[in-house]
Amino acid sequence: MTRRWEYPRPDAGEDPPGPDVDDRTGGGAPSSSRAGDTGAPPRPEEQARAICLRLLTGSPRTRKQLADALAKRGIPDEVAEEVLSRFEDVGLIDDAAFAGAWVESRHHGRGLARRALARELRTKGVDSAVIDEAVGQLDSEQEERTARELVERKLRSTRGLDREKRLRRLAGMLARKGYSEGLALRVVRRALEEEGEDPELLDHLADI
Repeated sequence: MTRRWEYPRPDAGEDPPGPDVDDRTGGGAPSSSRAGDTGAPPRPEEQARAICLRLLTGSPRTRKQLADALAKRGIPDEVAEEVLSRFEDVGLIDDAAFAGAWVESRHHGRGLARRALARELRTKGVDSAVIDEAVGQLDSEQEERTARELVERKLRSTRGLDREKRLRRLAGMLARKGYSEGLALRVVRRALEEEGEDPELLDHLADI
């Protein structure tokens, strides 16, 4: 089964249901067990499916994110495991596809480096082997190209500052996005040199 994976929003969390949502069913449609106002509560399996479907309607989620949501709503572990495994079997949960889409979108959209991307995926419960494969989409050359683009966009706003502040501010921006110190300083020095800064002075500042 082919499923199109779109960029998962970085702020897509398990938001609590609104005041008009029945949290017992995860916000889904009333189950058949409640038809006719019998008063019978939905079975845990029905609740689990409804919760997962509601969350997946907003954006793709990892298995761990869904498992946490089910646990928060009191779904028994064995029921959650069964429902999540079924969702994986039919392709509604795919951590590898999630991680690949996350890396592509967050790198090209936010300029994040492999280290920052891996950290984000770990917080979402993605397995280490899956993370390694996903961030492996990016090589060192691509990271450096992206770092140069980020510096070029930020460079103009630092004009008027002394060279030390410019170097530190630009390198700090790259560091926050997960780039190594060595790469950040190399890219920033090159950009400042192209503007006419003295390479020897820049080397001296970088060593401070």
